[in-house]
Amino acid sequence: MSKPSDPASNHAAPEGLHEPADDPNADQLNASEQRFRLLVQGVTDYAIYMLSPEGMVSNWNSGAERIKGYTESEVLNTHFSRFHTQEDQACGLPGKSLVIAAETGRYEKEGWRVRKDGSQFWAHVIIDALYDPDGAVVGFAKITRDITEKKQAEQELERANAALFQSQKLEALGQLTGGVAHDFNNLLSVLASGLDVLTTHAQAHSELKMIQSMRRAIERGAALTQQLLSFARRQPLKAEYYNINSLISSFDPVLRRAIDASISLSIELSSQISAVLIDAARFEAALLNLVVNARDAMPDGGHIRMSTQDTALRAHEVGTLPEGNYVKITVTDTGTGMPQEAVKRAVEPFFTTKELGKGTGLGLSQVYGFITQSGGDLIINSKPGEGTSICMYLPAVEDDAPIKEAGHSSGDAETVLVVEDEPDVLDVAAELVRSIGYGVVTATNGEDALELLRKQPQINVLFTDVMMPSGINGIELARLALSLRPQLKVLLTSGYPLPVLQSEHGTIDEFSFMNKPYRLAELAQKLRTAH
Repeated sequence: MSKPSDPASNHAAPEGLHEPADDPNADQLNASEQRFRLLVQGVTDYAIYMLSPEGMVSNWNSGAERIKGYTESEVLNTHFSRFHTQEDQACGLPGKSLVIAAETGRYEKEGWRVRKDGSQFWAHVIIDALYDPDGAVVGFAKITRDITEKKQAEQELERANAALFQSQKLEALGQLTGGVAHDFNNLLSVLASGLDVLTTHAQAHSELKMIQSMRRAIERGAALTQQLLSFARRQPLKAEYYNINSLISSFDPVLRRAIDASISLSIELSSQISAVLIDAARFEAALLNLVVNARDAMPDGGHIRMSTQDTALRAHEVGTLPEGNYVKITVTDTGTGMPQEAVKRAVEPFFTTKELGKGTGLGLSQVYGFITQSGGDLIINSKPGEGTSICMYLPAVEDDAPIKEAGHSSGDAETVLVVEDEPDVLDVAAELVRSIGYGVVTATNGEDALELLRKQPQINVLFTDVMMPSGINGIELARLALSLRPQLKVLLTSGYPLPVLQSEHGTIDEFSFMNKPYRLAELAQKLRTAH
């Protein structure tokens, strides 16, 4: 590119280039240059200084001293590359910027610069080349402005927009999912009622067997819709004021039994923690879900770390949460980790990184739905090969909130009486109950169960199937058991939907109820909250 035809008219010559002149205008010129120096020195929002053709600093204004931290005596005759980061120096950026300015007349860019104290700031830089009358470069005028606050504001706006987009996407997905789940539940109810009618007319063994298979399919569908409704934030919550540390401590035995011997679990609870308004049972289910996910991500063993702390957030610092005080619960593993593409979709229903048949893709979506329904948010940080960290944020409440005590741990020697007439189902149910820390006593019918209750006062919980063909059914057993032991906790289970059971036996709202088939997380939750 050609040099300016009259460079002296475009740029003021650097200080020291004028030769003394014995003409009437000399005094005016000197006075003009003095005013120019005063103007440049008076500017404090911009670092304005001159460079030699080699990049050595030849003068320095007060703005440069304020922004960069160096006095004029510290930088004169030193190379301006000292203001660049080590990475920029290593790739030769200072020299390249002067070459571009010399060839084109101007260089302009934004980037990180370094102050005297080692701190960095985001700078807008302009370098203008200065030419003599023959068009040769005699130096450079450099202007640097600290725009760190502007950069941070832009980044904050970008993060807020990204969080809003993600929130709106998940909200729309939740509305769609909730609508589908609601309609699907209605269809399942029709099918379940139709099967009940068919059961009364079926006589052949093959017909009954087919109906049982169809009923199991309906039960799986019902369980699926409940998971979808959890993501859609349409599950009823029984929120009370709790100390999170107390909840985690009481649930510790269940969490430890959910992991393998090759995995260690450490729980680090802050000594000062605010109360939160939370559904305790669903929070425990969320913790168990995260721990099981972490376990599955470490097939060769590893470490899970759970921690709590109070934290103050700025508006939109985490998702779309408003400014305020929050309780942060973090679950970190040393597992396989996830790429960023997977992290962005991890809470979407049916998205999973597990092998086919080893995950439904609904675990994290349930946790996310519950946390957001509780007024909080969930953040996932993960890299392949570096593990995963999931942070749950819940709004902190006032110190004078009426705190509810966490329930007794399942490790406190509680004993469950499991009643089931199908031997295979009984064995599996008993093993599940043992795996989460309870003592277990079993019975195959109501009469034997009542006899055990009379003889074994250590039994704290009755977990019984409703439909038992011979003798008394589970609902009758529960009522007789409570007449013997009024403090006994009762959990009913059945392959029939709750509305069907209530239509046949009347309201059973006084008992906790769980549909078959059930999973470990759901069973642990229901046993702890049975009444």
